[in-house]
Amino acid sequence: MTSKTISQGILRAIGAIVGIALLLYFLYAIQSVIAYLAIAAVVALIGSPLVRFFRLRLKLPNILAVIITMLLMVGLLVGIVALFIPLLSEQGKNLSLLNIDDLQTSLNTLYHQITNYLGLSSHIVEDVIDDAGLEKNILQGLDIGFIPNFLNSFLDVLSTASIGLFSVLFISFFFLKDSKLFEHGLLIFIPVDKKKGTTNSIGKINGLLSRYFVGLLLQIFILFVIYTIVLLIVGIENAVVIAFLCALFNIIPYLGPIIGGVIMITLTMTSSLGSDFSEVILPKTGYVFLGLLIGQLVDNFFSQPFIFSNSVKSHPLEIFLVIIIAGLLFGTVGMIVAVPGYTAIKVILKEFLSDNQIVKSLTHNL
Repeated sequence: MTSKTISQGILRAIGAIVGIALLLYFLYAIQSVIAYLAIAAVVALIGSPLVRFFRLRLKLPNILAVIITMLLMVGLLVGIVALFIPLLSEQGKNLSLLNIDDLQTSLNTLYHQITNYLGLSSHIVEDVIDDAGLEKNILQGLDIGFIPNFLNSFLDVLSTASIGLFSVLFISFFFLKDSKLFEHGLLIFIPVDKKKGTTNSIGKINGLLSRYFVGLLLQIFILFVIYTIVLLIVGIENAVVIAFLCALFNIIPYLGPIIGGVIMITLTMTSSLGSDFSEVILPKTGYVFLGLLIGQLVDNFFSQPFIFSNSVKSHPLEIFLVIIIAGLLFGTVGMIVAVPGYTAIKVILKEFLSDNQIVKSLTHNL
């Protein structure tokens, strides 16, 4: 091997490293565009069953079917936003008149009611807190005044996100209008000998993920109905909004239901501040907790098995392990995208590595 060959190899390696670095930088620079494309692809997957229904069952032209589907999805989004406007308006008005000292007093009262109901002396609890090196007052050092600032920041982010929303809707329209648009764009980067397998993989992935996201919407809707009924029975204000918010957290596997449950129970308890703990607050909280339990039982024994077995063709234990691993590696975002990402990987592996024994065992249901 001559020095010229070695130097050429080194230059090619350096060129490859520089090219990869530039590619990664470019992808980082356009990450918002990639996010728009990903969200639009999900929207198209959710809307594609409606487009097919309008085209095949109602015999509508493709462009009209897409327009009606987009209008329905935008109408649903507007309805959801409109659902939160009265709550935000009311809370904004309350926060502008909020007396921080009164709020701290009310929350401290709730704290003492809980400790007294449990048979714990407040002095014992404070001694335990002292031993642990914590503050005696559970709200001491807590600046609740950040809430109005947080809402202002949220509104700023919301106004900026309007550009992203328009971009997603625009891209989604063309993804629905031309179902092969995304596929054709992806095939540009695929070698000729791999295009047929890639096309088959994209078709299978679209079918599986479309059923998965539709099933996920059904899962959220079922929880929303259960939570709404429970909160209305208990008499919680803004029951529909709270139920929708807590059901929406179910998008995050395993962790989301806990977050939603904590929010629902907390709002239930704080909505009755000043009332008797044992006769008012505790019974309401108990009914809400029972409703949460019923919702999760229905979700775990009906909704999730239906989604996982009929859409992504994976065993629940298999899905559990994938979600846990993705959560450890990539956090909450990893848990959300674990199932669709794993499904896509399985389809691709089956298409290109169908002779591998491990791939066979993992993809025998596909």
